[in-house]
Amino acid sequence: MEENRTNIEGSSSTERYMPMTSVASGMFQFVAAGIQSYTVQIVNICFVTLSDAPGDWVLIDAGMPQSAEKIIGASEELNGEGAKPKAIILTHGHFDHVGAIIDLLDQWKVPVYAHTVEMPYLTGEKNYIQPDASVEGGMVAKMSPLFPNEGIDISAYLHPLPEDGTIPHMQGWKWIHTPGHTPGHVSLFRESDHALIAGDAFVTVKQESLYKVLTQEFEISGPPRYLTPDWASSKRSVEKLLALQPAYAVTGHGMPISGELLTSSLTKLVNEFDTIAVPDYGRYVDGIH
Repeated sequence: MEENRTNIEGSSSTERYMPMTSVASGMFQFVAAGIQSYTVQIVNICFVTLSDAPGDWVLIDAGMPQSAEKIIGASEELNGEGAKPKAIILTHGHFDHVGAIIDLLDQWKVPVYAHTVEMPYLTGEKNYIQPDASVEGGMVAKMSPLFPNEGIDISAYLHPLPEDGTIPHMQGWKWIHTPGHTPGHVSLFRESDHALIAGDAFVTVKQESLYKVLTQEFEISGPPRYLTPDWASSKRSVEKLLALQPAYAVTGHGMPISGELLTSSLTKLVNEFDTIAVPDYGRYVDGIH
């Protein structure tokens, strides 16, 4: 197997197992037509079926480090033995969204698409910011220095998302640049039914609280505080998502949300962003309050 990895290179972002598991781990959750969310420990990935044709599906994000076997098992449960996606679309490249990608590519050998601004973190040129243990919020924030922040190199499979907002293989969908959590973070939107895959632009669990992460208690929140360096951009990003009037949403962390609860919660987040999302203190919040 090793000879197949000559053009993709790992790091602790894809190799360091993180022993955190929520009550939702291993669960599929229906989001909207053709969209199934699957929880890998504490993060959600999405299987998006595009038509009835065999193999016509894509994977959104790639879970936690050392989770490839679980993701492959989930994909085969949904799509049949030996199933592989047309492509992998990344909302961003943090360790919990690319953790299994090298092992998945080793088996599937499919294209990966990401925003051009995110690509240096996916070609090994840049590392992400150091997680901020000083940020206000809870025990996960205090533990965050244990989280890997290294970039990875998947350049052999990596392609930029088209500048016109379309998403390869995903007819009827568009990508929305939603920076703040990372510079090239994107969210995905299907105009026909206003379904939204938000990544970590906002989440539906207080990701800094260990208890709430483990129990998946619902709480509308901004992006995870310990890995978000640009709060002004984060606020503009959730404003942009609210303007789309999503009817269904799945976020990178927490339970899917829809209907009036989604509308009211996202409106509340936008209107009270500085209180709900922005921490009272931390390395990346100086001068905001």
